[in-house]
Amino acid sequence: MCPNQAAANAMWAISTVTGHIGRLHDTHVADSEAVSWHNDSISFLTRAREMAGRTPASRNRVVDFVRVLSILVVVFGHWLMAAITFEGGEIVPGHLLELSTWTHPLTWVFQVMPLFFFVGGYSNALSWRSARSRGEPYGAWLRARLRRLALPVVPLLLVWTIGGWLGLRLGLDWEILQLASRVALVPTWFLAAYVVIVTLAPSLLGLWDRVGWWSIAGGIALGVVADAISIGADFVPVGFLNYVFVWATVHQLGYAWVDGTLAGYPKRFALLIGGFAATLLLVSFGPYPIAMVGLDTAEITNSYPPRVTLTFLGLFQAGLILVLEPMLTRLMSKAGAWTSVVVVSARIMTLYLWHLTAMVIVIGVGLLVDGWGFRIEPLSGRWWLTRPVWFLVLVVPTLGLMGIFGRYEQPDRDLRPAPAWWRPVLAVGLVCAGLGFLAAIGIADEQGLNGLVLSLPVFGVFLGGVAHLPWERVPTAA
Repeated sequence: MCPNQAAANAMWAISTVTGHIGRLHDTHVADSEAVSWHNDSISFLTRAREMAGRTPASRNRVVDFVRVLSILVVVFGHWLMAAITFEGGEIVPGHLLELSTWTHPLTWVFQVMPLFFFVGGYSNALSWRSARSRGEPYGAWLRARLRRLALPVVPLLLVWTIGGWLGLRLGLDWEILQLASRVALVPTWFLAAYVVIVTLAPSLLGLWDRVGWWSIAGGIALGVVADAISIGADFVPVGFLNYVFVWATVHQLGYAWVDGTLAGYPKRFALLIGGFAATLLLVSFGPYPIAMVGLDTAEITNSYPPRVTLTFLGLFQAGLILVLEPMLTRLMSKAGAWTSVVVVSARIMTLYLWHLTAMVIVIGVGLLVDGWGFRIEPLSGRWWLTRPVWFLVLVVPTLGLMGIFGRYEQPDRDLRPAPAWWRPVLAVGLVCAGLGFLAAIGIADEQGLNGLVLSLPVFGVFLGGVAHLPWERVPTAA
């Protein structure tokens, strides 16, 4: 995608493996049924075991497993892609996929963005239907989704704002700050795309209830038309409509899953084989590259803007997960495996949002120590052997950041009256605009910090009523 490619031009390309996310730890049960994570009298792991033990038998644990597995692929995939070296006192950027074309077919599995929309459709269907059964209006439902998705972004932006201001005052080159922030804030770009689909989820579910699979066929057709105009007529702006057409279509597959219309191996293998075959045909005979993530060296990418190839990749990946569902269900019935999923799920938004900031910190420390640890030739035998060490080094600051900021991932239950529908929609507009711009242009330019862009998401969560204003009286539980 665009922010990824822009960052790659100057430092290292970050792959668009980000696939995310709905409410990354979104439950498919009412929020009131969840175990509270705010009781400090017991340890985090104890709370996780308690929550795991109280999981209803009706819950589809495979959804949570796929979400956790996907986010771990995102994190370690981003870290692996950074083939960075240090020469002559400067960072030399490198991207694994650009340095080794043999890795491109692997992106058909490791580009997990479609999976996030697939499991997001499953969770959002259950969440919206549960809200309707309780008489909860759209405004309250969307506000609750945004509290899970948008609020954790606020501390990330505050840290980068304060750190950026101090860095500039201490003489840091604004271009270095811009590039570092564009890399670190790449996850916010996908988050903005997902929030848009969440906003449309109730309407998309209504469409599914009315026309079923025709909504998926129509989405594919619209994606094909957008690509034809964008690529064939070289009118690129039309291609950006695929942020809705492509991802909403994959999201519809989640509705099909939850409604049982994909039950049985014949349908699941048909989805897997059909999706794989269509993707293969498109990259073999169409204008699309093999790599499913954005590369600066490619004239056309599959991810910026999203192409119809990602829709068919989503069909393939969804079919693969569904074929494996019985085996994964047995795995998730084991207490240890399920507890591990619950532990990661409890801090999964924090992990997603902060893992690239942790990498930027480590690279910054490397610069301070004259590039120590960054003088290994990428793709050499020594480089591959030291990747586990690289991962361990990055895990340390990531866990530290998760420990500090994880608390913002699970806000208290909102007892305020339901807002008018337009208030959370306003929040969506401001938050998504701000996050999109930040991922594209970074937090600084030659004039200093991009204060307006940095403030848009914060204004959005307050003006849109996602977070209450400091002087606002908030109801408390009896």
